[in-house]
Amino acid sequence: MRKRGAATLTWGGRGKKPRRRGLPLFAFMTDAARTPDPARALRQLTPGTVVIFRHYEIPDRAALGQRLATLARRLGLIFIVAGDRRLAHRLRADGLHLPDGMVRRRGRFAPLGDRWPVFAAAHDGPGLRRAVRAGVDLILLSPVFPTASHPGRPSLGARRLAALCRGASVPVLALGGVTPATLRRVRAAGAAGVAGIGALPHLCRDPFGLRAASLRNTRSRRLAHGRDMV
Repeated sequence: MRKRGAATLTWGGRGKKPRRRGLPLFAFMTDAARTPDPARALRQLTPGTVVIFRHYEIPDRAALGQRLATLARRLGLIFIVAGDRRLAHRLRADGLHLPDGMVRRRGRFAPLGDRWPVFAAAHDGPGLRRAVRAGVDLILLSPVFPTASHPGRPSLGARRLAALCRGASVPVLALGGVTPATLRRVRAAGAAGVAGIGALPHLCRDPFGLRAASLRNTRSRRLAHGRDMV
């Protein structure tokens, strides 16, 4: 259990979308290749940000996870472990994230009796509907826009994102190619928030353009780094 005043998820109850008032959700996803120093990235995040700990294939994943979970609690972040229920319990994580390939067997990897939020990845309409049927609490949908991490892969686009968000009974986070220039389109499409792998300070600290004027004033400089968000 979290202490009073620590980070909490921004929606209440299973299968309910977050209300429009309040801040949207921002999720940062660690990656062994792209964020080799995830602790440094976590220190750039605003309290209440979701951290999805991936780093799947490193030999000392549990040790790194323990360090990051401790840091996340101290910083008021929401710590989610990807793909390993046993490790999530060991680290006293706030929830579990299922890669797309695990969603079909949700009962095996994330039993319904677990008292924590379960996230899932989806890459198209069928994947999103499969995740909804599996009873997950939040879906990361990608790629919404073209991204350097998957060159040549077809993206959904803002219009398709809007249609999928309307048809989903659970919150959807937009992942893939999200930059300061596309944030407003993502919000207008009905996404509950955004997710990203690149640890960009200007998106981590103001991911939804709340200081829009300053973003516009420095747009050309910052968009040069937009390829780092996926």
